[in-house]
Amino acid sequence: MTRPFIRRYRPSDRPAVAEICIRTAHEGGDASGLYPDPELLPVIFAYPYVELEPDFAFVLDDGTGQAVGYVLGAPDTAGFAARFRREWLPRVTPRFPPPAGAADTPADGMATLLHTPERMVHGQLSGHPAHLHIDLLPSWQGQGYGRSLIHTLLAALHDHGVPAVHLCMVQANTSARAFYDRLGFTQLNVPDPGPVWYLGRPTTG
Repeated sequence: MTRPFIRRYRPSDRPAVAEICIRTAHEGGDASGLYPDPELLPVIFAYPYVELEPDFAFVLDDGTGQAVGYVLGAPDTAGFAARFRREWLPRVTPRFPPPAGAADTPADGMATLLHTPERMVHGQLSGHPAHLHIDLLPSWQGQGYGRSLIHTLLAALHDHGVPAVHLCMVQANTSARAFYDRLGFTQLNVPDPGPVWYLGRPTTG
């Protein structure tokens, strides 16, 4: 066994990435059991990134080849949303169709998010064209690995010519907000954001 290290995502990491996504998706906590089909969350928040933007997908390897955390990014949010609709939705809609009526259940709410990728695009965020998702299993949090993952992605985005990045997080996850504040993210003004914050920072500095 070697020390934990950050590396690029590999297709063999897909099950681990799904588990990480599910175990951290409910306000930073475990979402297991909240949705009838456990694949719904990774289909929205993880798989499209590793499929459509593999150059901006990194994992924390525990030293044995097992991914225990990840950071996933898209350098051009508007372009990513367009590709999501054009390339990703046709692949997953047979298993996850849009809700037939009002989104009355958590699964329906998530399915609505899946089928509205344009929700990711806000004119107020045009100065922060990239966006990211980061998650680590609970036992790997609070040890500096999240910071290292963020800086790995920032460097990749900077090398790609991207000036700034943003993220969207639920306001109830106060520990995550403190983490982002320490990393230099600041709140971005998006009208009527609902129960979320939009945060951003340059890819350098």
